[in-house]
Amino acid sequence: MRLGRLFWKFFFAFWLALLLAGGGVGGAVWWHQQSEHALLAGEEDHLLLAGPRVTFSLKAAVAVLSRGGEVALRDFLADIGEDGRSPPIFAVDAAGKELLGRHVDLAAEAQARAWALLDSPRRGARLWSGEAGKTWLLFVPAVATVSDRAFGAPSGEPRIPFGRRGPPPPNPWWPILAGLVASVLFSALLAWYLSKPIRSLRWALGAVAEGQLDARVRPLLGRRRDEIADLAEDFDRMARQVQALISSQRRLLHDVSHELRSPLARLQAAIGLVRQDPGRFEATLGRIEREAVRLDDLVGQLLTLARLDSGKSDAPRELADLIDLAAAVADDACFEARALGRELNFKGDGEAEAMVWGELIQRAFENVIRNAVKYTVEGSCVDVHAAREGDVFVLCVEDRGPGVPVAELGAMFEPFYRGGNVGGADGFGLGLAIARRAVLVHGGTIDAANRDGGGLVVEIRLPIMLEMAQKG
Repeated sequence: MRLGRLFWKFFFAFWLALLLAGGGVGGAVWWHQQSEHALLAGEEDHLLLAGPRVTFSLKAAVAVLSRGGEVALRDFLADIGEDGRSPPIFAVDAAGKELLGRHVDLAAEAQARAWALLDSPRRGARLWSGEAGKTWLLFVPAVATVSDRAFGAPSGEPRIPFGRRGPPPPNPWWPILAGLVASVLFSALLAWYLSKPIRSLRWALGAVAEGQLDARVRPLLGRRRDEIADLAEDFDRMARQVQALISSQRRLLHDVSHELRSPLARLQAAIGLVRQDPGRFEATLGRIEREAVRLDDLVGQLLTLARLDSGKSDAPRELADLIDLAAAVADDACFEARALGRELNFKGDGEAEAMVWGELIQRAFENVIRNAVKYTVEGSCVDVHAAREGDVFVLCVEDRGPGVPVAELGAMFEPFYRGGNVGGADGFGLGLAIARRAVLVHGGTIDAANRDGGGLVVEIRLPIMLEMAQKG
């Protein structure tokens, strides 16, 4: 399945929300660390360290002292002093002498004795008494000199903190709150991003429903490029087609009314003449008959056009050789051309069998060829070529008529088209419209172009393989 552009927008929006939530959590942790660093900078007024880590170290020192004595404790304190990663434990006897000879802050020692005597729950100091009555005070100062870190180094160097009693860890609700804010924010943005074009599309649908066929959605979406923009373009194309169809229908109704009005007016005039002068009945009857035939022809062509517009035909498809069909039509048109002082030359070889509606295709060929015969100049020749090119049948009709202005080449296949250079030729302007729709019903194309040296070239192309597949 092809992933659309809207998917990638959702994808990046989702990951951006995750990054925002992660940034919120990271910001909370950073703020906590900054708070700890700020507290650490002013922590020299705290004398002792406490906490689980200090308690564990003091327990270990007491255990070493109880089992190995002063010698073992000295080695233990020296080892953790060289390690640098464990809290520096101080061991002070009753005389105030530190076991490793390190400098002892008197205030810190006093605070440690007070904690040890009170058995403070912080357990930041321990008082140990041996069998000989000798006592040792074990504690961890909040700050220590450099010489305290490395046994035997000179004293008096700047005091640096080892440990601290920092603020509590960040509230566990912070990550949840950050994720909630990020999800709400991006959900709102995503909802707006999706609802805005939908509202525009809804407005356009309402406008079209109210008859405003010029409503368009794509210009309202700006530079947006995704499936919704494609939907807007499809809607605009549909609206243009509906507008064109309705305009064509109105124009067709107007043209039909105009075409019907003329013969009806002549019929009424003929009837009026007969009533005024019954002696002219026989002469007027011929006029009435011609107008009736004209009306019947017009109605028949309109019915054919309507049937083709609906894409339906009452007759079933039949197998026909399109080259033979074109040859038969050209042969009939040749007699008409000679009667008008014109010639028609047909060339067609091979076979091009296809399943078609024979009546419609014959009508299309006949309208195009007879139209060329009608408009070609007297004494000229109409060239008709029929051939099969691969899986396509091609019929090319070339005349030496006045041609058609380039701007009107597309309009000449519309109903009731009458060019300004056709002179006084008879017709309703429906022949090429019927031909075009008959060809489109079969999945083909019909095009026109001006011919070099004057005249018009009309080319019909019909697919054969598609029709043959439908035959099976």
